Amino acid sequence: MKVTGYRIHEWGGPLRWESFDIPAPTAGEVLIRVEACGIGLTVLNCIRGDLANDTASLPRVPGHEIVGRIEAIGDDVAGPTIGQRVMAYFYLVCGRCPACTAGQDSLCANLAGWVGVHRDGGYAPFTILPAGNAIPLPDSIPAAQATAIPDAIATPLHVCKTRARIQQGDRVAVIAAGGGVGIHMVEMAAHFGARVAGLEASEAKFDAIRTAGGTAVLSRSFDAVDLRPAWDGEPPTVVIDLLGSRDSVTWALQVLPLGGRLVLLTTFRDVEAILSPRDMVLREVTILGSRYATKAELRESAALVASGKIHPVVSAVVGPEGIEEVHGALRNGTLVGRGAVDWNV
Repeated sequence: MKVTGYRIHEWGGPLRWESFDIPAPTAGEVLIRVEACGIGLTVLNCIRGDLANDTASLPRVPGHEIVGRIEAIGDDVAGPTIGQRVMAYFYLVCGRCPACTAGQDSLCANLAGWVGVHRDGGYAPFTILPAGNAIPLPDSIPAAQATAIPDAIATPLHVCKTRARIQQGDRVAVIAAGGGVGIHMVEMAAHFGARVAGLEASEAKFDAIRTAGGTAVLSRSFDAVDLRPAWDGEPPTVVIDLLGSRDSVTWALQVLPLGGRLVLLTTFRDVEAILSPRDMVLREVTILGSRYATKAELRESAALVASGKIHPVVSAVVGPEGIEEVHGALRNGTLVGRGAVDWNV
């Protein structure tokens, strides 16, 4: 089958709108007709080669936050079924190792890469994925809104529930709170009972942070961050860093109190911060890496959206001709939440 969509031919290179062939799904694979695909900073990171940059993987269709319907299935696929609505699981996991069989999919010992990096993604109207990467999705959620679920919402659920274990009474500071993952992190932390400060360099995103349940805090300079409006002078018990800079990590380690937790999520190369083991011990500070989410957490995230408990923030929905415009808004920091390309527009 010949389709027309976007591919990259070099890591960090431009998108090319072109026609190419998609074969029939082979054993264990499914063909997905893409309804919509999320557009966020993670896609730009993938295109740049931050996750992997093997030239043997090129050309590649980017885009991992895929929502669509099963169009065809290969042999040896027990589920999903043709016509079923699904969302894509980002990690290409084996499904057989101890972590996968224990439901800790993101810790797969045989990780084969990522959708949109090692397998074609959703910047084209069709894609083929392993059947295990197609997670059922309720029909009730509009496609563009649903694109936030498999990463921008599932990742915060994993952080709040599994890693930081946020609970009633926690004071959570989210750094880069107006972005695609950040805005949903604010709402998710509030859903788990925390009082949330959303740190953001762009005041244009403050209303969205407040709507998500947080107190907006200006963070153009970490030396000038003032958390008093959020908690009357008390420090955060948890800092969730979605900026991933030396300054943001250093600030977090300085501001956390006894027993505080720092959660790191970014994967930028060559970013380092200095910490004092003595200080970490005396304050018993916990530093946590958080690696995506489990398949069960994707399903739970979809249920939270379907029930109205979590609200996707997808502020720019475009047809395929508008993808580069949304990329520009991401690069200059003006996009609130996620964007999405709708293949039915």
